[in-house]
Amino acid sequence: MPDMLVKLYDLPSFESVEQYEQRTGITIRRAIAPEKHIIEAWVEKHFHTGWVSECEVALSRSPITCIIATENGKLLGFACYDATTKGFFGPTGVDESERGRGIGKMLLMYSLYLMRLDGYGYAVIGGAGPTEFYAKTTGAIVIENSEPGVYKGMLR
Repeated sequence: MPDMLVKLYDLPSFESVEQYEQRTGITIRRAIAPEKHIIEAWVEKHFHTGWVSECEVALSRSPITCIIATENGKLLGFACYDATTKGFFGPTGVDESERGRGIGKMLLMYSLYLMRLDGYGYAVIGGAGPTEFYAKTTGAIVIENSEPGVYKGMLR
């Protein structure tokens, strides 16, 4: 999967997390340290162990760079940035049973917005799976010859 580049200074407008919560009941926010074990266990159950390692990094940063979606005390999805390397968005995932509610889009857009506030002009979506979604949602473009990119020689 190729990497993609997003112009953070030219992000499309999106619904605020407050408006999204009022409309859907789903909260999008930064994780906090006491949730680390819960998030990591959930990511391992729903996705895979490599992503747990990236979440550990995002959860150890200050400020934390792991964004979560919750509803009624239940974790629905997550997104990380500055985990694999600085300036990278990902990994991200939403519980399969919760997809179609706009959670992934909100996690993505809020994370990119926070990256812009952190001073980044661009973000790289590392190993972008759904490239059409990222292009449509953020205007991201594929970075040619970016496979395997920073993942070259990674232990598996």
